[in-house]
Amino acid sequence: MSEYLDAYAAAVAEQGYSHHSISRQIVVIADFSRWLKHQHIPVQTLNSKVVDRFLGFRRRQHRVGRGDPKALARMLAMLCQTGVVKQQPPVADNARSRITSEFRFYLEECGRSQATLKNYVPFIDHFLSERFKSRAPNVAMLRASDVTGYVTRHARQLSPVRASLMVTALRSFFRYLRHRGAITTDLASSVPTVPNWSLSTLPRFLPASTVERILKRCNQKTSVGRRNYAILLLLARLGVRAGEVVGLSLDDIDWDSGQITIRGKGGKSAPLPLPADVGAALAAYLRNDRPPSASRRVFLRHRAPLAGFSNPSTLSSIVRRALKHAGVESAHMGAHVLRHSLATSLLRQGGSLDEIGELLRHQSPNTTAIYAKVDVTALHTLALAWPGGGR
Repeated sequence: MSEYLDAYAAAVAEQGYSHHSISRQIVVIADFSRWLKHQHIPVQTLNSKVVDRFLGFRRRQHRVGRGDPKALARMLAMLCQTGVVKQQPPVADNARSRITSEFRFYLEECGRSQATLKNYVPFIDHFLSERFKSRAPNVAMLRASDVTGYVTRHARQLSPVRASLMVTALRSFFRYLRHRGAITTDLASSVPTVPNWSLSTLPRFLPASTVERILKRCNQKTSVGRRNYAILLLLARLGVRAGEVVGLSLDDIDWDSGQITIRGKGGKSAPLPLPADVGAALAAYLRNDRPPSASRRVFLRHRAPLAGFSNPSTLSSIVRRALKHAGVESAHMGAHVLRHSLATSLLRQGGSLDEIGELLRHQSPNTTAIYAKVDVTALHTLALAWPGGGR
């Protein structure tokens, strides 16, 4: 494996790791290489299970450093990307995890997002563990009553959104099993529909003055603070989703025309005008605070590896900390609350639902219609007089 160490060292150096950290990583990879040679294991046959065996050997010798597993995982990923090692589905420890791992691999092959995988797979794992308990799952034994019983028991314990995700995940799983020939019955059609009435809730939002207080109180004395300020402005001024900010590329900003391209759900993209304060914050971050990196992502981690955020939930954490720093108490503290707040503020300033739907890039007018419920002034004109007059 020694012939790959220089390429590995160069790759992690580009990701922002210090010389000391790189040296420690090279040491453990060199030890791994010697262990492979002693075990007569060719590099081409490597997989995560072999790495786990080596780490188990090191643990028995009390020689596992905190960063060793991640260093070996990065090395294995590099070998897979360069074609030295064949990419393989995740190794499962038992029959149930093997089924869920294969389902996860199938979803990835179909181009499903990581958010979809994160939502679907736990539901399937729980369904199989409850139905088969400690036994190895035999999906050919599944019947419609198993499916309806599971949904009936658990839907009432979940929010409408989570319950809807559960039944969607189950339908996807049963279609996958039938596609593979593991089942012959169309169990997907037996999954009950969970009621989720549209427009049944109020949008989560903060008053415009509160949003401005959050932005004003954002710490801009550090590079991380200025990065977070630019993120908060994007969320508050343009109403972009957390995942859209995470995926934002340097190529999406057109400084000449003053536009930014937002790549949203379903692969659809839309150019939006870049407000002056957002553009100034982005330019300052890119010019002075963004770490040197080969990544084209706009926003990067401030610690190695210097890459884009791996998950939109990171932005919700940034928003949560900003609300806390500004002394704002809210039942809803995720990144989406700023999107709702923008829509509500625009409506109260006289913006139409069509205009708001265009800004937020809603595919259906029904999605925007929920904001009509907070336009109290307009709703007063529709209210009928109470019979008998006021008391």
